[in-house]
Amino acid sequence: MRIGFIGLGIMGRPMARHLIDGGHDLLVARRRSPIPDELSQAAVCATARAVAEGADLVILMLPDTPDVEDVLFAADGVAAGLSPGKTVMDMSAIDPVATRRFAARIRDLGCDYVDAPVSGGEIAAKAGTLSIMVGAEPATFERVQPVLARMGSRVTHVGGVGDGQTAKVANQMVVGLTIAAVAEALTFAARAGADPARVRDALLGGFAASRVLDVHGQRMLDRAFQPGFSITLHAKDLALALSAGRTLTLPMPQTAACQQLLLSAIAQGEGGLDHAALFNTFARLANLHPEENDHA
Repeated sequence: MRIGFIGLGIMGRPMARHLIDGGHDLLVARRRSPIPDELSQAAVCATARAVAEGADLVILMLPDTPDVEDVLFAADGVAAGLSPGKTVMDMSAIDPVATRRFAARIRDLGCDYVDAPVSGGEIAAKAGTLSIMVGAEPATFERVQPVLARMGSRVTHVGGVGDGQTAKVANQMVVGLTIAAVAEALTFAARAGADPARVRDALLGGFAASRVLDVHGQRMLDRAFQPGFSITLHAKDLALALSAGRTLTLPMPQTAACQQLLLSAIAQGEGGLDHAALFNTFARLANLHPEENDHA
């Protein structure tokens, strides 16, 4: 299959590489920065429109809702290059309501639309083990499922268009609240005089065990906050959740509290750090200094 891929960031770059390794012909849009060496086999197009003209399937992996709208519907955007029978698949994490609106415009062109946001971060993107939440018509899902299987180890057809984004928002709520819980627990352990590393080891053997405690708990101990998924992007995702909650008249007090903690981190200039760096916000609230515990 000839696949267009737009959005070669931290996540998109390894995802695109898996498609090349799977034997697909890849088309990418020209960027201000050079195309990464690992994607040197991809054909480079001048515009998103040119990508869509040459591809059977166009995949987007972009930061936010306005970015997706611009790439799709700008003068030289994807929509301008589509012809009937092609498919657009958005793997970004964006507003479910906007997703349904974008899908309607693409369907009016005689094309199919899929929303397929992912979870697992940079580590899973590189390993090809992402969890992918898909919103699509059943026949469209069956057609794109082999492509998704090149990038993820768990591909779930959640429902119709927009349902994948709804699942992603729910995912980000759970992940954000769990990061906050782990950060608060490790801060408590340090202030109480226990070794946070040994506390984490103990928790990993019990009911509190989680992927977040395992991976991000270690990042907190090591203060290793190079972004796999940034605080700014996670704050954006929780903003989507809270906006949807207002529309549904749904109280979401824990999500709102977590959003405030993320915004506090951004205000401290840490928006570009990995979301595990939310630990720093709890450390500041506790006036916890690194010298109080070698692991904190």
